[in-house]
Amino acid sequence: MTDTNEQKIDEVLNRGTIVEILPTKDEFRKELLSGKKLRFYIGFDATSPTLHLSHAKNIILMEKFRKLGHEVIILFGDFTARIGDPSGENSARKQLSRKEVVGNVKKWKQLIKPLMNFNDLKNPPKIKYNNDWLSKLTMEEVIDLASNFTVQRLLERDMFQKRIREEKPIHLHEFLYPLMQGYDSVAMGVDVEVCGTDQIFNALAGRDLIKKLKGKDKFVIAVTLMENPKTGELMSKSKGTGVFLDAKPADMYGQIMAQPDEMTEILFVNNTYLPLEEIKEIVSGNPRDAKAHLALEIAKIFFGEKEAKKAEEEFNKVYRDKELPSDMPVFNTNTREYFILDLLCDTRLAPSKNEAKRLVEAGAVDIDDKTEKEWKKSVEIKDGMIIKVGSRKFVKIKLK
Repeated sequence: MTDTNEQKIDEVLNRGTIVEILPTKDEFRKELLSGKKLRFYIGFDATSPTLHLSHAKNIILMEKFRKLGHEVIILFGDFTARIGDPSGENSARKQLSRKEVVGNVKKWKQLIKPLMNFNDLKNPPKIKYNNDWLSKLTMEEVIDLASNFTVQRLLERDMFQKRIREEKPIHLHEFLYPLMQGYDSVAMGVDVEVCGTDQIFNALAGRDLIKKLKGKDKFVIAVTLMENPKTGELMSKSKGTGVFLDAKPADMYGQIMAQPDEMTEILFVNNTYLPLEEIKEIVSGNPRDAKAHLALEIAKIFFGEKEAKKAEEEFNKVYRDKELPSDMPVFNTNTREYFILDLLCDTRLAPSKNEAKRLVEAGAVDIDDKTEKEWKKSVEIKDGMIIKVGSRKFVKIKLK
């Protein structure tokens, strides 16, 4: 092991993405320095049709381990997604259909391609699906797996304790989730599992199983969830607080610019390849300039430098120079008069009439540069009319 490789290993371990390594960081570092090729895996339950930057940082970390010469597996939980991990939830998650999960996986595979070199002929990353083995387990085998755990152990999960305190139900199928995720480690014979800090319990269940059933140990690497340090908020599709990988270049750039200032350094550390020293220098300057630098760096990773630059120019045109976007959605209609709440919903500028009402009352709706504050009014529709909601949503009206 050369000094250069040792330096690369320490850069990965000490960058800030990794929160905890079990059993110990020293043991894991020693294993990496030994030159042994380890089998890493990270699992994703395809419970939604998109991914965000917190998912992306995990793929970036896996790619770093792959470039160090290790085998890397991206496991899509096309079986476990249909159980629903209770992590962080106050109630059982909705169980998805096989069709829904397969559709999500197909989209996810495309989203992670900019982050990993799937064309590497010597050591390409592997994609696996846990339906391949979990769907084949017999009832007898599931019962045998369950015999390795006690109810007391499963009830240690903090979200179960929370539900007990709040007198909310815990469903039996939720107890099976740690068994299924734990069995993934056994089925793949892995040496290392990478997971979020919210998944440590499940990862340790896999460590127990692989010890008992395979007689080998497994390292668990827990990574940051990239919480907002002030609010504790995580990226969320439903809350619109994240930066999503299915966004167009200009939209991704804008989503990054919309992140709170306290997230800038966190996103630099976890979602770019810039050295820590350079990041410290950038974030010590003007916050707006630092965030613009961040948005450009991340957009380059996903779309290339040319498209990233175009996204930057478009953002400055709209938000700095207050001009209209070069490309905006068009709403075709033959209706000449519209109740304003219906108009906002039909143009998809608001998800519901209640939200549309809130936006109007907040003064967040402009029609042809005039702010609308009366939610009960009707609007005369004109060809070429521009509707703007907030600072980032635009729709152009085209009369048929």
